[in-house]
Amino acid sequence: MPLLSLPFLKPEKPLPLDVHVIWLPDGMSCDGDTVSVTAAEQPSIEDLILGQIPGIPKVVLHNRVLAYEQGGDDFMQWLYKAEAGKLTPFVLVIEGSIPNEEIKTQGYWTGVGNNADGQPITLNEWIDRLAPKAFAVVAAGTCAAYGGIHAMAGNPTGSMGLADYLGWKWRSWAGVPIINVPGCPVQPDNMTETLLYLLYQAGQMAPMIPLDEQLRPTWLFGKTVHEGCDRAGYYEQGDFAHEYGSQKCLVKIGCWGPVVNCNVTKRGWMRGIGGCPNVGGICIACTMPGFPDKFTPFMDEPPGARVSTTSVGLYGHLIRALREITNHTANKEPKWRHRGTKLTSGYVPATYNGKDGSNGHRH
Repeated sequence: MPLLSLPFLKPEKPLPLDVHVIWLPDGMSCDGDTVSVTAAEQPSIEDLILGQIPGIPKVVLHNRVLAYEQGGDDFMQWLYKAEAGKLTPFVLVIEGSIPNEEIKTQGYWTGVGNNADGQPITLNEWIDRLAPKAFAVVAAGTCAAYGGIHAMAGNPTGSMGLADYLGWKWRSWAGVPIINVPGCPVQPDNMTETLLYLLYQAGQMAPMIPLDEQLRPTWLFGKTVHEGCDRAGYYEQGDFAHEYGSQKCLVKIGCWGPVVNCNVTKRGWMRGIGGCPNVGGICIACTMPGFPDKFTPFMDEPPGARVSTTSVGLYGHLIRALREITNHTANKEPKWRHRGTKLTSGYVPATYNGKDGSNGHRH
């Protein structure tokens, strides 16, 4: 059943033709997710904004980097309208880690605009104001989803992910959980495809978005890097790279692909091309909640890899040897393909009136 077909979730007035996306790249961030999403093509930002996809509401994007109102009062008015409930339904996108503004006595970590007394309005305050009014709240990139680089051990900001801040069981007024689309930066099409799903959901054309335990869209993060990797066949044969530049499996030189939920090897990075291990880079697990702490040092063989690669090696070398024998046999033409007056393909001509030839009646 479509989400908004439930009586208690229906807005008081019909859905507008436009759905606003309030995208705040104002967490502890490098704006990498905003930059990355400009490369999306399935769908592209232009497809969403121009309403090129049949059946979905048109998107009005408010992002101080991507929107034409780049800061100032023109940009800030949309945040105030969303806070006042004048943009329902809108999608709130947060980019960057959420700092802990409660651990200090003065100053602020990050903010957007100023309040009446000229002091910055912190990102945390904007989340408190806007999240309850949003149709859905999306964490774009690993920093917003789980804290990422800024939340690693020893950080002074107390940074965390959006679900750590709002609560892992938080739900929007429409009943939608927080949606995490991790990646450092986010894979462009993963982000726009998630927004597309929410547009269908807002338009009563899709059920509740399916998420895993870490609040990631299941169809995007349900498989591992290894399952889509161009190099997975080398792993199966126990054939591992021992230096960068090799075309073989990268597990022994630091790749976490076999245990990381990510579709980049299957989807590629841009236009289906790329994906870290596919182009020679190890997977450093940037879509995982424990990144980066649980996966460092990045260039060392991951814990458990030595056991798994040794186990694979016990039969992998044998399998590879047997396949080489089969390849040697199968990689040749059949012996009957030759010139000369004698046919050796095994063909037996038909017999006519007791004689070989083309005349007479066939018995």
